[in-house]
Amino acid sequence: MKSAQERGLSLSRAEQFQAMPGQGVKAVVEGRSLIIGGPALLRQLGIELSQELRDALDRATTRAQTAITLIEGRTALAMFAVADAIREESHEAVRRLQEQGIEVIMMTGDAKPVAEAVAKELGIETVFAEVLPDQKASKIEEVKRSGKRVAMVGDGVNDAPALLTADVGIAIGAGTEVAVEAGDVVLVRNDPRDVPRIITLSRATYRKEVQNLWWAVGYNIAAIPLAAGVLAPWGIVLNPAVGAILMSFSTIVVALNAQLLRRVAL
Repeated sequence: MKSAQERGLSLSRAEQFQAMPGQGVKAVVEGRSLIIGGPALLRQLGIELSQELRDALDRATTRAQTAITLIEGRTALAMFAVADAIREESHEAVRRLQEQGIEVIMMTGDAKPVAEAVAKELGIETVFAEVLPDQKASKIEEVKRSGKRVAMVGDGVNDAPALLTADVGIAIGAGTEVAVEAGDVVLVRNDPRDVPRIITLSRATYRKEVQNLWWAVGYNIAAIPLAAGVLAPWGIVLNPAVGAILMSFSTIVVALNAQLLRRVAL
């Protein structure tokens, strides 16, 4: 496909560009002050849509698409409908998390109808929609106040405060450096299925820690009193050499048990 320059077309330069987090962007193009944003920006500015644009908004909502409006002054000039394709991996990731007994909550800045349509397809019941970047951390606090432990998955600059607020912040390695620094766990791959995988591995690791603790404590509970001669009146005395052998055997058992983590199906 030829570029605009190759086809003899020229693109106007945008000046005084300014991003409005969670709402849209604005800039001056050929002396015209233009704003592009979603439904939240329309409500904030009190922009009234023409019947044609209202119909376009309704069609976009019906199709679970996000409507982006081009505004000049107090007039809406045009509307663009965009939609994110749901990755196949997301279906499996949500299903596996729910099978693990974990409640999945969707938090997004998209319009509520769009968010609910995506959540319905993925089987997610709880949705926080139209959440501004500075509101994400407060939403995490809200969930924590309900008595739940929260793990937050994010990859953008706007996700960093929420990642720090959550009990466990899981950052996508392919995301921004700020998000990676804020996360407790960093996923190297950009694959949502790695989230249930790390939970599976974490639970298996904890089980092994408990098992190995009991191996070590159990040995000491039995061997130390014997070595101290508690049962000596009955003729039962643990030879120091045997005690040393048992200590080595305990260490080997703990090491072998830890190696069984390799067999965990992630």
